[in-house]
Amino acid sequence: MINNNHYPFDEETWQTLPDYFDRLPEPVHIHMWGIEGASQGEGETAVLGRTLADHFNKISFKLFPRRKNYNFWPVLGIMGDKAGKPVDYGVRIIGWPKGYQITSLIAAIQVVSFQAQTLEPLTRIQLQRLPQEIAIELISSADNEGGALMAKIAFGLAVANEKVKSYLIMADEFPDALVRYSVNQLPHTVVNGRVHIEGVIDERMMMKQIAQAIKR
Repeated sequence: MINNNHYPFDEETWQTLPDYFDRLPEPVHIHMWGIEGASQGEGETAVLGRTLADHFNKISFKLFPRRKNYNFWPVLGIMGDKAGKPVDYGVRIIGWPKGYQITSLIAAIQVVSFQAQTLEPLTRIQLQRLPQEIAIELISSADNEGGALMAKIAFGLAVANEKVKSYLIMADEFPDALVRYSVNQLPHTVVNGRVHIEGVIDERMMMKQIAQAIKR
């Protein structure tokens, strides 16, 4: 049982975290790019990462300076582990993961640690046949419950195949993302900048949309 100092989580989430993290099979490295004192989002995200690392043995956290190739901060990279060193699967959360997107962060940690074992066998077969790299951009917000459902699928695909990179973008912090893709409904998923998906879809439909993006 973790102690009562549950900031930055609400009490209900805090009490359920051991169910998710006490039995992780493999270590997970959380990397954050940002300047902790530059914005509330960067400061809160740093507290979030450190809190998880302080309370769960399989989770570590490290802060890095901002990188020029990102337009928004903070950026979280959820990394796997090989012989004590981080392994980058291309799983990213861009912005402070608050509200429902705490669930997306939990999903990212679990998917990385369990090596996306929950993916359907057919999905794994289809991923092996990918002829090109795939970028999945998932636009969601703190009050968008469906975003967490889509994030689990997107992150699982990235972990299962090195050609897939998945980005969860917090639109309430970065409204430019809404304008860029003319978003009318959240969650909004964009595959390779070509195929747009509104709302929640299942794993099989996601693979069909990826196939459409490859054909275009």
